[in-house]
Parts: sequence; structure tokens; C-alpha cells
Amino acid sequence: MTAATHPPALHHLGGTLYAAQIPIPLPMKTVTVLIDLTPPVTLIDTSIHTPEARQALEAALGELGLHWPDIERVIVTHIHPDHYGLAGLIEERSGASVQLLDHSVKQEKLWSEWETQLPAQQQFFAGHGAPPEFGVGEAQTAEWVRPAVRLTPLSEGQRVPLLGAEWEVLWLPGHADGHLGLWQPGTQTLIAGDAILPRITPNIGLYVNGRPDPLGDYFATLEKLRALNPARAVVGHYGPTMEGVAARAQEISDHHLERLDELLAAMRERPRHAYDLSFMLFARDLPLTGRRFAVAETLAHAEYLRLGGVINRSQQNGVWVYHG
Repeated sequence: MTAATHPPALHHLGGTLYAAQIPIPLPMKTVTVLIDLTPPVTLIDTSIHTPEARQALEAALGELGLHWPDIERVIVTHIHPDHYGLAGLIEERSGASVQLLDHSVKQEKLWSEWETQLPAQQQFFAGHGAPPEFGVGEAQTAEWVRPAVRLTPLSEGQRVPLLGAEWEVLWLPGHADGHLGLWQPGTQTLIAGDAILPRITPNIGLYVNGRPDPLGDYFATLEKLRALNPARAVVGHYGPTMEGVAARAQEISDHHLERLDELLAAMRERPRHAYDLSFMLFARDLPLTGRRFAVAETLAHAEYLRLGGVINRSQQNGVWVYHG
């Protein structure tokens, strides 16, 4: 049986808003794609570019009496493959406007110019101690994204119509430099993407050409979420909704503070590069893609400490080494 024969779980979130749980080949198993039937008919996030995800999304649309040409607008919370991957296909089949936060538009060339971007990614990780084979598997990641051709930027503070109401565009960086959220103060509802999740902590990684302090950005995002204190958030994984956002934001902040303490203790033992340090923070065996996330997150924590003046780094044989 195909995904088209068995539609994905479809949740009615109130009014004209529905959430489809689309299968993805990642540990989270599914990603939330929102469908708003109020004109302009809108998808929020698209899922990943695989046949299974495409069939599942087609089936979810069909359950609501929709087909590709009915989609008028796509809003993408961030440009990771499981959220942005089908944007180009949907644009082609529907002519929909694909909208991203302006910070994401600047970074989208990671996918639209993949072949020219990849060497810099590999060199970046090599400069932090990763072995030569660390770039293996990147080709599969690129296959998971079909980039859109025409992108419409959204700005923080802008209002967009959704569910017959005005929603405020939020900038929630950390998990992704250009992570977008949507806030409706009347209902105290946040469309959060992966800015906060109920069962796992969103990966906070430092990458080439990214913002210099993603963990610092994320601490600010968590503080913003605590201040908003939404009654309900719609989330990218393990949802589609969650409550207790402010308390969960505090839990995640405390988790990262503990990680910083662990990392600082390790650096004071002896100088280490980020690849080595990643095995201290993430000791379990990981596939290559998982280890790449681990190194990127280790770097985010190390740079937060360095930019705060707590530690230093020096270059040894072309590799950056951190020391307390």
C-alpha cells in the first residue's frame, strides 16, 4: 500500500486549519505540514522531497478536497530539508507564492547552488578536526530538497493573513538562522516550527556562512518564547501541538547551560578541537549525518563560550583548537 492509499494522520486544529503528519526518513519519523483552507489556501512547511512524502501530502490534500493547483501560498518556517524540501515541486505544480523570512532567503542558495556550496562545507568541518570522509552522504541531503525558483521575503513584525485573522511574523533564530514563527495574540497561538519541541531539544549548530553565535541567538529565542507564554504552539515534530511552552523553553535553556559546563570542564583538561569534543557531548555511536549535527552543535556551544570571553582558540596545523 502506498501513502496515497493510506492518508497520513490529519488533525483539525480549529477553524480552517489542519495539520498533516507527513513521513520523513529521519529519526523524528514525521513532520507537521499545516493546511489553511481560508483563501489564500496556504501550506505552512512542505515536508521533504521524497516520493513517500509527496504521496502523503497529496493524500492529505485530497482528504480536504484539494489538489496541487488549489495551493495559493506556501510559508516555510525554515530551510531544512524536512520543512522546505517540496517547495519547488509545489511551486511548479500550483504557481503558489513561496514565502520565507528574509534571513532565510539569503541562505537558500545552500540548496539552489549546492554544488558550489559543498566544498566550503567540507573545508569548514575539516578545519575543526573532522576526517576527510566527513562529507560523504551530503549528496543524499541535497536530493531531499527541490528548491523554489521565486522566493518572497517576509520581515519580522510583518502581518500575514491566516485563518481569517492577522498573524505576526516572528524571527526565532537558533535552530536555523532564518527561522520564522507566526503569532496570533488573540488566541495566544504560536506556529513554532522547530523553534521549540516537546520531546527533543532542537539541534543548534554552527555552519559555514551562518550567524556567528547560534546558541546565543537561541537563548534569546527561548527568552522571547517565555515572554510570549503561548497557550498553544503548533510544532514541527512530536505534535502537532503542545502546551506549557514557557516551561519547556526554560527546560531547554537549562539543558544548554549544563552542556556549556560540561564542555568547559573538558577544555580545561586539555586543548581539543570540536570533532574531538563532540564525542564528549554526544558519546553514543552516530551515523555520519548524526555526527555532523553533533560537531555543529558542539561548535555552537564552543563559540558561545569563546565569544563570551570564557575560552580561547588557536590554530594548530590548520585546525582550530579550543582551550580554557
